[in-house]
Amino acid sequence: MNPRPPQRIVCLSAEAADWLWRIGAWKQVAGVTAFFKQPPRAPSKPRVSGFSSANLAQITRLNPDLIITFSDVQAQLAAELIRRGFQVVATNQRTLAEIESTLAMLARVVQRERQGEKLLKEFRKRLAPKKSLMRRPRVYFEEWNEPLISGIAWVSELIERAGGDDIFAKLRSQRAAAARVVSQEQVGHANPEIILASWCGKPVQAEQIAARPGWSKLTAVQERYIYESPSDDILQPGFRLVHGYEQMKKLLTLFPRCP
Repeated sequence: MNPRPPQRIVCLSAEAADWLWRIGAWKQVAGVTAFFKQPPRAPSKPRVSGFSSANLAQITRLNPDLIITFSDVQAQLAAELIRRGFQVVATNQRTLAEIESTLAMLARVVQRERQGEKLLKEFRKRLAPKKSLMRRPRVYFEEWNEPLISGIAWVSELIERAGGDDIFAKLRSQRAAAARVVSQEQVGHANPEIILASWCGKPVQAEQIAARPGWSKLTAVQERYIYESPSDDILQPGFRLVHGYEQMKKLLTLFPRCP
């Protein structure tokens, strides 16, 4: 007989909360991060954290039997929760393969393997690489603007699958954001033809991007190919990436020199 799965789960990462809702384990969720965009049909749950911080007193009152965290940014928070005696699963998925493995693992934890595998099959299908374009536009993806951060692995992979060339693809092996800081001059030298931006927690200001020193010469700025990707759909390494990828494919298809 399988042991009873956790019944009071606190998700400090939005992609984990989204995944548990999708696979039918929402009743087992006791609290979520404020960054989780709760589906209209899902009963509301207490919001107990931001991204790098959390209300530890509120989490304690929820008496969770499992807490799920994500990334090096939440490493200290995960350590503190462990010191307080909580059971913690800390994930740090960065590539599409790691994301799929993490989602499968979480489905096993809540004993929803069948539901998880069904959705993962859809995940793989919807993230299938686009048929090669005759010419791949140079794409700059901006994860943050102060400082400029780029090259996050799963976004870099999606750009390639959608038919573009990530100008900072070499950075995708760097897992920490601090190792993926780039300069305005580096972007200028690469001269992207399309700029995609998603500033976690705040709206992208296209005019601000275009007004940076020297950027008026960039093809993307001159042709006004500056687009915002919703952070819910591109910066959360979970199932919602299918939406970000579909948007990305449409944008790259609209690029006039791509047949």
